[in-house]
Formats: sequence, C-alpha cells, structure tokens
Amino acid sequence: MSDWDAWIAALERRQGEARAMGGPERLARQHADGRLDARQRIEALCDVGSFAELGALAGGCEPGGAVPADAYVCGTGAIEGRIIAVGAEDFSVMGGSIGTPGSSKRERLARLAVEERMPFVAILDGAGARASKALDRHVPGPIDLQRLAEASGIVPTVSLVAGASAGHGALTAALSDFVVLVEGHGALFTAGPPLVLASIGETVDKQSLGGAAVHARTSGVAQLAVPDERAGLDAVRRYLSYFPSSAWERPPWRGPEQGNADVAPRRLDAILELVPANPRRPYDVRPVIELLADRGSVLEIQPEYAPGIVTSLVRIGGHSTAIVANQPAVRGGAIDARGADKAARFLEIASSFHMPVVFLADNPGVLAGSESERAGILRAGARMYVAQQRIRETKIHVTLRKAFGFGAPIMGMNLFDGRTRHYAFPGVSLATMPAKAGGALAKAGDETRAELEAAESAGPWKLASETSYDDVIDPRALRDVLIGELARARRTHTSPVEPLRRTGHRP
Repeated sequence: MSDWDAWIAALERRQGEARAMGGPERLARQHADGRLDARQRIEALCDVGSFAELGALAGGCEPGGAVPADAYVCGTGAIEGRIIAVGAEDFSVMGGSIGTPGSSKRERLARLAVEERMPFVAILDGAGARASKALDRHVPGPIDLQRLAEASGIVPTVSLVAGASAGHGALTAALSDFVVLVEGHGALFTAGPPLVLASIGETVDKQSLGGAAVHARTSGVAQLAVPDERAGLDAVRRYLSYFPSSAWERPPWRGPEQGNADVAPRRLDAILELVPANPRRPYDVRPVIELLADRGSVLEIQPEYAPGIVTSLVRIGGHSTAIVANQPAVRGGAIDARGADKAARFLEIASSFHMPVVFLADNPGVLAGSESERAGILRAGARMYVAQQRIRETKIHVTLRKAFGFGAPIMGMNLFDGRTRHYAFPGVSLATMPAKAGGALAKAGDETRAELEAAESAGPWKLASETSYDDVIDPRALRDVLIGELARARRTHTSPVEPLRRTGHRP
C-alpha cells in the first residue's frame, strides 16, 4: 500500500462530489423538464473531449458542507478546434447562485479569456448572488463584470440564457456581444418575481417579466430567441464561426475545406423578381440577402426587434461579412430610433473584429413624425452615423432603389471616405427628400415640383457621371461585385491588426 493511497482516494472522492452536481434527484427533475444540466450543456457546446475544467474543487470546504464546484462549472474547450473560455451556472446546486469561490472562478475565467485572447461563453441559469455570501469573510477583489467590460471589443463574448437569470448573472448577458434566449425557460431580470412583488407590489411571472417576448422582441437585450437549448448551443457555435478569436486577428475565411461549397461567383437572376423596380412597392429584403450570400450562411441578428432594419452575419464568397439592410416591407424602409440603435450596436461589434460591412440601402430617410421625435430619432440616427463612420475595414454601399436625405449617409454612402465603395442599381431615386415632401415644404410651384420630381426619377446617371457612385451595376451582378470587392480587401489588408482605439463619445 502506497503512502499516497489515502490522498488519492480523498481526491477522487472530492472530484466525484464535484461531478455529481446537485445529485441524481435534482438532475432528474431538471432533465424531466426538458433541460440539460450544466455539464451536458458544456459537452454539447464544445468539441468532443476538449473541455478542461478549472476550479472543480471550489466550494468543497464550505462551513455548511461541500457545494459542488460552487454551482459554476467552467474551464476551456474548443469549437471547431478554436479554444474558448466557457462557464455554466449549475441550477441543480443552490439554484445556480453565486458564492464567494464561484465569484472568484467567474472573474478568473473572464480574465483568462482576455489574457489568452479567446472567446468567452457564459451559460446562464442561476439566481444571482447567494444570500449567504454577505456573511462570508473575504478580501474584496475584482469581479467578472469588470473583466467583461474590459473584454468588450477585445474578444467575442456570448451568453446563452438557458434558465431564469437574475441580478449579477443577467448583467453578464447585458455585457455580452450576443445573447441567445431559450423560449419558455430562459429569462433575464434585475430581480425575480418575489423581489418585484415585495419591492413594488407587482405580481408577474418569470416569462412576463423577462422572457423572449420581453427581451428578444421589445427591449432588444437578447439578439436571438430559440426553441430549445440545443438550438441555442448551435447558435452560439455558429455565431462564433464568423468571428476571429480576438481583435488581434481577422475574421476567418471559409471555403470547401471548411464545409462551405458555395464560394464561387454566380448570376442572381431571381433578384429581378425579388426587388420591384417601382420604388413605392414594398418587398421583403431577407430573400435578397439569402440570395446574394453563400448558401446556408445567413445568421440574422435581432430578427424580431426593430424590423425596419435587417442586420445579418453572412459569408459572401467565403468572406465573413456584416450586412445592414433597410426593410422596405416595414414603413417603406424608413429608419426609426430602435432600428438605428440596433444597427449602431451591430456595426460597433462587427468593426471591433475587423469585419467588412455591406449596406443595402432602400429607404425614404429616417422616420418623420412626433412619435419618432419623442423616441429620439435624431440622437439614434447620429449614433448609427458615427458607428458606420468609425469603421476601419471595407464598407460597400449599394443603393437598391432609393435613399433620401440622411438615409444615404447613415447607410454608408459618404464621399471621401477612403474605405467605402458606392454602387447603385439602375433606376434608383435619390434626393435630399422625396419630391412631394420637398415641394410642399418649399411651397414650390408646379414648375419647381416638376423639376424636383424629374431629378428624383432621373436615376443614378448624374451621380455616376460625377463619380459619386463608383459604378451602376446590373442587379444580377450584385454577388459577383461583392465577391470581387471582398477578395480585393482581403488581398490588400495584410498588415497586422489590433483592437480599435476609439476616441470621442457616442451621440
């Protein structure tokens, strides 16, 4: 018998306690509810056998008895061979609440993500700070929220909300680039229903307080709602596939060897049916994006929030690309305050990781009216304008049919911007404002109104002749033109990259 036997036996016992989580009964209840446990979630997210746990024995010496992994399973794993940092709240142990050891683990994991330049993934299903934590004796130290704030624009950060997440955990989501919320189970709130009732007397259930209907469709805190956890884990893997591991790298190119067979140029004959030539006829821009992108590569961000602007991650000829498109099916494509905020945030994240941006413009300008003014359209529009102006990678503007007033520059059509290419379909309508509105505003006579209308309907030829447009293109050539520009950018942008240094405040 070795002198080590007793120590090894003790180690194996403690490791077993950590892996057992909340025990068979609690895990069985969670599984019966159609939910994975914390370790199953990490296993489903990461490549097989790639997860290496950190701090498994945390919580093993608590005064009231062992708290397995202190209700937080975390470590490093890999997705398609790329290393990530991942942490999952364990609802089966004390409701996934955050104790003192767990708090230290969360901070260390977020710090490692920044220091080792790897994406950070949080799987949320917990009650926030543990009540007993207030009684603990410990030296104050950094918290993970500080590290997540530092991670912004440095490494991609993602949260999957698999259950109810309150307080501190919910703030983890709010600080993330991409939040996926599981319908029916996932919920985010600053305080749960019992505290809401006690503090303000409101009776509300978890889903009404912070479920998908609230955060994916109304508040915009979540970027995607999914039907179940496995769909959410797939969305996390897919989202990260468009991005580099950190801001010191460029986005990955994906061709046939990476499972993307659709990288070649091709003529888009169907686009002539999808986009009506008449600028006053509505249409859905989503099929246009699907058509021009590599097949199966479109991931729309916030599809249910602010529908007047469509924001999507796509691949075009294998190149990871961000698309911002007006949606003529909603108010003719007018840009409202929520849509501008949505686009600004999307652009800031994409540009932080050196992703090229394609703007598909088809709008009558920013939304007019008293309701729009009360919503803050001027400031939101200015915020979107600044976000696109600060992009340091290739921007490609395409006017599909119309772009009036501020609706053109806010969508990336800015002369003397050295990183922008401007294209137009034939037959576009352009002016500082629609001719009917302009004529009324100026109290113009019939002759002046006729001149305004003639200028509006003259198409892009004058601007092309003045080089305001680089070219007028056949709509069917759109994909080919974009592939050419993105390939050119990839060849010419060969210098090392690093995190962006932004100056000035956001409007």
